[in-house]
Amino acid sequence: MTKLIIDGKEIEVPDHYTILQACEEAGAEIPRFCFHERLSIAGNCRMCLVEVKGGPPKPQASCALGVRDCRPGPNGEPPEISTKSPMVKKAREGVMEFLLINHPLDCPICDQGGECDLQDQAMAYGVDKNRFAENKRAVEDKYIGPLVRTKMTRCIHCTRCVRFTTEVAGISELGLLGRGEDAEITTYLETAMTSEMQGNVIDLCPVGALTSRPYQDTARPWELRKTESIDVMDAVGSSIRVDARGREVMRIMPRLHEDVNEEWISDKSRFIWDGLKSQRLDKPYVRVGGTLKPATWDTAFATIARKMKTVKADKIGAIAGALSSVEDMFALKSLMEKLGSPNMDCREPGNILHPKNGRETYLFNSTIAGIEEADALLIVGSNPRFEAAVLNSRILKRVKMGNFPVGVVGEVGDLRYEYEHLGSGANTIKELVSGKNKFAAKLKKTKKPMIIIGQGALTRSDSKALVGLLGELAKTTGVISKDWNGYNVLHTNASQVGGLDLGFVPSTGGKDTASMLKNMEVLILHGADELALNEAKGFKIYIGSHGDVGAHHADVILPASTYTEKSGSFVNTEGRVQMTSRAAFAPGEAKEDWAILRALSAYLGATLGFDSLADLRSQLYSQFPHFAMLDEVAVTGEVDVNAISKSLGASKTGKVLDTPLTSPIEDYFMTNPIARASKVMAECSALRAGRMQEAAE
Repeated sequence: MTKLIIDGKEIEVPDHYTILQACEEAGAEIPRFCFHERLSIAGNCRMCLVEVKGGPPKPQASCALGVRDCRPGPNGEPPEISTKSPMVKKAREGVMEFLLINHPLDCPICDQGGECDLQDQAMAYGVDKNRFAENKRAVEDKYIGPLVRTKMTRCIHCTRCVRFTTEVAGISELGLLGRGEDAEITTYLETAMTSEMQGNVIDLCPVGALTSRPYQDTARPWELRKTESIDVMDAVGSSIRVDARGREVMRIMPRLHEDVNEEWISDKSRFIWDGLKSQRLDKPYVRVGGTLKPATWDTAFATIARKMKTVKADKIGAIAGALSSVEDMFALKSLMEKLGSPNMDCREPGNILHPKNGRETYLFNSTIAGIEEADALLIVGSNPRFEAAVLNSRILKRVKMGNFPVGVVGEVGDLRYEYEHLGSGANTIKELVSGKNKFAAKLKKTKKPMIIIGQGALTRSDSKALVGLLGELAKTTGVISKDWNGYNVLHTNASQVGGLDLGFVPSTGGKDTASMLKNMEVLILHGADELALNEAKGFKIYIGSHGDVGAHHADVILPASTYTEKSGSFVNTEGRVQMTSRAAFAPGEAKEDWAILRALSAYLGATLGFDSLADLRSQLYSQFPHFAMLDEVAVTGEVDVNAISKSLGASKTGKVLDTPLTSPIEDYFMTNPIARASKVMAECSALRAGRMQEAAE
């Protein structure tokens, strides 16, 4: 620890602190443009100047000076720092004056207006007049893709965007070319950026040089109603803020959550919002003579009731999709139980995960933040870059800390960090278990090794045997020990863990997803759009928000709300219960999913025992208390190595096939109905497809 006197106040801070951090610890406000807590120190902007007594007779950049480098007084007194002296005030005014020499007066038309760091700091630390009358420098705007808009004349060369793409996104796509007056931030050849995290440079840019292209010229920040919510585009559960005006969502931004997404979100999470208003279902539809025609709610419910009264309970099935909330699945499960049907499922066809094997067999047990504690990583049948971009950046962060070997089994391509490709097929797992593959020894040598198992390894015909081998590998290499559980399942659907926790799987004698598609006479599809519905021959009821695959095959469509239009619980891949909040209202006659199911139950003569969301949650929490523990990962105590290994090994039947392990995500931008309705996501998808075709040629 080091003692300092800051503005007359003595404090003690850790030796590794910078002066800027020490000043903030003492309660002093330090302006900055280039410094960011999660990026390396550049020392470009010089706005964070302070006076160090006993040091050089000039102001010092507090972000680049460590507390251990400060000279004590002549009699050993603690170093003195001043953040408000006349020298500091004059220096900051001078820096601000230089920054504004070439900065254009775009404030009335700039998208950053009202939330611009340069505006705020010019007011607080600048002067009221400019002594420079020369013409301002102009820089040509660069095209860096369909997501980020550039106005590079506004750029102050803080290099936050450059450091982010290199250090957090993992690819050096932006850089500073030229020197002095000719310096420019660009993508070198002015090509589109390829990172799935590129939208975060919009938040990092302290001026209006990098702004959101889809959002440009649509709204001002003070016009928007801001709602804290949770992202459901993947199973990470990133904390977001939904900004809406009236009934329309205008943009989505990240919120700080150190244990989940830190302060980043993926591009799909950020730019999905235009899909919330496209291809929406706003009224019920009933198929008449092979054509879907608008209907009233009464007509739609009556049509369903007439059909279901002629069908036996064991011929009625329900499938929950990727965006179903816990409350929706609980209401649907309750309805199926009232009807006496055991046929329900929330898993993709062929998925072997089951709650009877224990919660540890389908969770990301080491937690997302726990990645930083791990010593080695084995990825099996997963591509975290596309399945969970924010989680992948956390792996990159750990890789950059050093001494972190990463091995991959499967075909994944560029993960944005170096890894050892161990093999493509499942026989590689056998070699790891037997010790023939040297990477197994690397896992054994470390204290906290971890395995990430993707859906590509869990939806195969040999998945049971494969999981059994992985359980054996986890036990023998120390992946699962008394004080560490590094056995991790990475989910791709936001609803998956919540559905498994609820037990939304076939009960005794029930059919799974694949069997229901072929054998059910009545099939309730709750947002289930990722299935081969051509195989389904029965009467199909679709409850969802968009005119996607499920709606095209449906006989009755019941329009529902999206995740921004209702309050719903989701459980992320690590088992953390989170809740979305309503930021806008659903269009037309669309209703919340639980309310649709409650009304339908009355028509079916199986009335559910709740009339409000509060009543539903009361029943939910009484049956499953952990759903009431918001933003917590339930701690199960000491890890029972033998029990987990036994439950994993219990599914070990048959032989593994040496066919390549691949990720189920073929197109990152087109993974759910909202994404497929988004023009922005379609443009990104087309751009990536064109780039891949060029590479192939």
